[in-house]
Amino acid sequence: MPHAVTIATPGLQALILCGPGSSFPTFTANPDENPKALLPIANRPMVWYPLDFCYRAGITNITLICPPSAAEAITTALNTNPFLTSLPYPKADLLSPKGLDQNTGTAQILRLPEVQALVTSDFLVLPCDLVCELGADKLLQAWMVKSASLADLLSHSESPRAQPSGGLGVWYQTKTATPVKGEETDFTAVVPLPPSSILAPRGSLFPNISKLVYSMPTDSRKDLVEEQSGLPTRTSLLESHPRIRLLTTHRDAHLYIFPRWVMEFVRENEALETIGEDVVGWWAKAEWQKGLTTKLGLDEILGYEQKDDGKEDDKTGTGGLPSPGKSVTGNNQTLSVTVKDKAEQARKSESTLAGPSSGSLVPPMLAYIHPSQPTSTATAPTINPAPAPTIIRRVDTSQLLLQVSLQLAKLPSIEEAGPEAASPFAHVRKVAYPEGVKPRTTITKADSLVAENVTVQEKSSVKECVVGANCQINEGARLIQCLLMDGVVVGKNCKLTKCILGKRSEIGEGCVLTDCEVQENMLVERKTEAKDEKFMSSSGLEATDQDLEGYSDDAGDDDAGLL
Repeated sequence: MPHAVTIATPGLQALILCGPGSSFPTFTANPDENPKALLPIANRPMVWYPLDFCYRAGITNITLICPPSAAEAITTALNTNPFLTSLPYPKADLLSPKGLDQNTGTAQILRLPEVQALVTSDFLVLPCDLVCELGADKLLQAWMVKSASLADLLSHSESPRAQPSGGLGVWYQTKTATPVKGEETDFTAVVPLPPSSILAPRGSLFPNISKLVYSMPTDSRKDLVEEQSGLPTRTSLLESHPRIRLLTTHRDAHLYIFPRWVMEFVRENEALETIGEDVVGWWAKAEWQKGLTTKLGLDEILGYEQKDDGKEDDKTGTGGLPSPGKSVTGNNQTLSVTVKDKAEQARKSESTLAGPSSGSLVPPMLAYIHPSQPTSTATAPTINPAPAPTIIRRVDTSQLLLQVSLQLAKLPSIEEAGPEAASPFAHVRKVAYPEGVKPRTTITKADSLVAENVTVQEKSSVKECVVGANCQINEGARLIQCLLMDGVVVGKNCKLTKCILGKRSEIGEGCVLTDCEVQENMLVERKTEAKDEKFMSSSGLEATDQDLEGYSDDAGDDDAGLL
């Protein structure tokens, strides 16, 4: 699939964080040899998807960041995997800092000396498990227009006088037509941007851009509510932004566009452990919470004079530098405020993206809220509405690995749709090696994907499945909603439903498996019947008992700051 560069992105860098995959215990029990970044999603390595996103945005300065122990496996894949070697030039670099291990938080990664030296411009941060069909050029356009400072973009000096740029993150709805039970969500609060007199270009993301004022994982919110018997609020938030929209079923995609000054912000605040909960969360609150800019050092970082006296709003005390898991003020009381008399003041405060009338000049942290249904733009409300992109999803559990792979398998191939109309995730053909499919077999091409060198014997049935390269499906086997990684052998007369089979695993003759996972190189004995079971070696089972909470934005401490 060609990767057309549709937007100029001079100097913009991209960091792709390749975590250990502790949420895939069956398939990443040894994260050094089988890192999460190389797990296949619809027959492509997981890391291919964020790389493809960057190239579609015209970004070629890309660095993969992984622990030193996983560097060899990822390097080998970058040099040999046909999907990764077919990506455009220049190729992505690989950085494996010495101080990075499986438990390093995402913000701590940005604080490492090697990463600090690497980032010299505005940059993107992406997880290796992000599948995003969104037009990358449109996202960058939204950031440049709504959050980036023209003076900052054009400035080549270190002068702090230029208005600093803001940031942009992406959130998506988890309650879709194909929801995944137990999928993580975030508790997020946004407010609308000031109305513009200029109509949004057709197909732009502008109608779905809001200002982020609060964000934390739903699990952290639940812990906070349980600890304090309610969700605390701050009067300054209600005074500054009376038109708050709360999102409880959306999830942070952990796709961020950041200005360069964020690196200094992270370096100067060692209490920040994760990007999503700490960096973005505290940044959003600093826009409206009095005194927080000073405590976080933002006044100095952004080159502003310290106009406030450092006192907290609501007269609850000053406290120290915010740290994860603790309230900024330590106040456990739920506060309320009547905003009727201050509505006009609040509306005036929202007339500028720079922040409320309290004197804060914090650049905005904006949120693109991916619509769950197609929407039309202001320029064409009823005629030919522009459909929303179909897929934005983190793939960080086995259930999501299966579901997203099956969703991508339903995309029309390039052969069917044509190179111009096909999705960027479409494969050339649904069945890459039709010569391997014997007569009297059933493969539902509309919802299946079969890779190279796959043999399917007679009387077999493959419905709504993804089959990796070099697999063998023997006579009479029936597969429904399954994911087979490369080199899997399925025995005669097997019946598999909603199963994920690891590389080079073998399913013995006559097995009946439902909702099962099979580790790579495992043999499942013939005639085995099982449901909701994980077939793993003893060493793999021992690995799942270890603390492998690798670096991910949801693995840090709770952010218990008041709303």
